[in-house]
Amino acid sequence: MPPAAPGPFLRRRRLGIELRRLREQAGLTGDQVIEGIGWASASKLSRLENGRSRPDPDDVDALLTLYGVAAGLRAELTGIAHEAGDMRGWLRNFPVMTQQQRAFAELEAGCAEISEYNPVLVPGLLQTPGYARHRILSAARVAEEAGDPESENPEAEVGARQARQSLLAHVPRYTAVLEEAALDRRAGPPDVLRDQLVHLCELADMPNVELRLLLRDARVGDWYVPPTAFSLYRFADPLDPETLAIESGFTDVMSTEVNTLNRYKVVFEWLGKSALSASDTLSWLTEATGRPTGTAVESTAAYGPATAPTQRRRDSGRLTSER
Repeated sequence: MPPAAPGPFLRRRRLGIELRRLREQAGLTGDQVIEGIGWASASKLSRLENGRSRPDPDDVDALLTLYGVAAGLRAELTGIAHEAGDMRGWLRNFPVMTQQQRAFAELEAGCAEISEYNPVLVPGLLQTPGYARHRILSAARVAEEAGDPESENPEAEVGARQARQSLLAHVPRYTAVLEEAALDRRAGPPDVLRDQLVHLCELADMPNVELRLLLRDARVGDWYVPPTAFSLYRFADPLDPETLAIESGFTDVMSTEVNTLNRYKVVFEWLGKSALSASDTLSWLTEATGRPTGTAVESTAAYGPATAPTQRRRDSGRLTSER
């Protein structure tokens, strides 16, 4: 079963923030620390403080000694250092995992709240195997045509994405704003889209999952158009930094910079105000599968092409609670 505790990526970020705080509290510059410990590389401290390298517990111990850290905090940070470096142990919780999916799995593990928006696709945590397979194979074809073929087996990627999805059971609150365009015929064959719609109906019934649909003619803010997909991650421990992940097609960017995070929070709130309510979204999805509202979810293989139902009134309420 996937872990409910934070992954190594988040542990590295948390450790780095604490090490920088302790260095500044001790009144030391980076050069003074490098000289005091006797490290040969000036970039070593920078990589540790920015969470870009797997920490060596001995290096962390040397820093804590230099900073004069008390026993209680020292034990806590030493434990975080071990968790940050134990990637192999953490990955044993997953039946299958790939490099591409791992970064997102590390962020999703241990989250108290995930908020996602994608203008053209169903977010990865909500995708059926069929929908995911079409996304992965089509992207692999682009890479192949560009002379840079993907190294991962497509079926392994599908399996890894499915492994990530079991994390939804551990997240206290998951909210996604889905664009109507992500559910139209360009995204895949009719049977694949039908299965995806039914799956979304099932997910929308989970008590910790809230899905909101943004219709094609919805106005967001003062005619604002979000330029890219993004996800916001908030963690149970307030000392773990909130994180933003921006998906831009072939490159993903992650940030904990507060001002940038706050802008995306505003955008997500605007999206929620313009989207259908959760109940209207479920009705829309149910009608789009071709089933009457309130009927049991069945296999979708026999249904014909999905058609969008009559558009419903939007809910102007807030999407998320104050963070």
